[in-house]
Amino acid sequence: MKRSHHHKNTIRKDPQARPVKQDVRQTKKAGGDFFDKINAYRDLHAHALFSSLGRLVASPFTSIMTIAVLAIAISLASGFYILVVNLQQLTGSLETSNQISLFLRDDVSDAHANKLADTIRQNASVQEVKIITRDQALAEFKTYSGFGAAINALETNPLPIVLQVLPKNTLEDKQGLETLQDTFKQSPEVDFAQMDLQWVERLQSIIAVARLFATLLNVMLGIAVLFIIGNTIRLELHTRREEVVIAKLVGATNAFIQRPFLYAGFWIGFISGVSAWFIVTLLMLILRQPVEKLSGLYDGGFHLLFLNFSETLGLIVISSILGVAGSWAVLICQLHQTKAE
Repeated sequence: MKRSHHHKNTIRKDPQARPVKQDVRQTKKAGGDFFDKINAYRDLHAHALFSSLGRLVASPFTSIMTIAVLAIAISLASGFYILVVNLQQLTGSLETSNQISLFLRDDVSDAHANKLADTIRQNASVQEVKIITRDQALAEFKTYSGFGAAINALETNPLPIVLQVLPKNTLEDKQGLETLQDTFKQSPEVDFAQMDLQWVERLQSIIAVARLFATLLNVMLGIAVLFIIGNTIRLELHTRREEVVIAKLVGATNAFIQRPFLYAGFWIGFISGVSAWFIVTLLMLILRQPVEKLSGLYDGGFHLLFLNFSETLGLIVISSILGVAGSWAVLICQLHQTKAE
């Protein structure tokens, strides 16, 4: 009996029989507090971001082929854009060829011509005025015309004084140029005013057509990039269809399923944009020396402009947005058709 009583007391004193209070910290709200949700959200997106990149690396041949096609398309759009930018730079160097030439009367002296030039310089629409005296005009005519001997046979200099007036905004305001030319014609010292307005119109038309063509081409190539990325994501979604169906069976939302595919589209667009920048830069480096050599033959100081930092950043951002947009459009349609079985 004592032995049984002793055994009973032993069981009562066993520390394992007493309830143990677990040291588990619980939050006040189900699912964690605000910071826990932020951390979980960050981890999910980080996992989707790098897992999608890993899938692209795992199939290098398919990824390289897709990115190469997209990079060429994006580089074409960027190339036409930088072509228009350089064309606008070229027109800036041609402004001096669109000046107004004022041929003065024969009885106007050099002093009177200088006074008239000072008066014209005070006009707000005039950028620069250059005086070509009779002697300067005669020397240029002898040099470039090839009739120097015939000119020397003349007793007097038949060439008049010429004022070369360079207006402001030469390539932008045709109506203002015509008004300015009419104003100079009314001056009693001016015998004749000449300006090639047709050249201005043609140059403006060329720039406008080039700008419009570049815009339309960029839109078309942007749509092509959307379709290519969308088709790539559609094939990837078809390959992982069973995985998507299982995820839907266990209650995964469409946003959760879409996330890795959206990041895959982002990576494709991002890498394609960076590759396109390298292609455009390489082409510009190849063309720079021949273009500058050609410019030097015409005594010009033309230098090719490259994509600056903001333009490069815009190129990469737009490419990435196109990748995400193409993926999102396909996922909206495909996931709606994919039902849990």
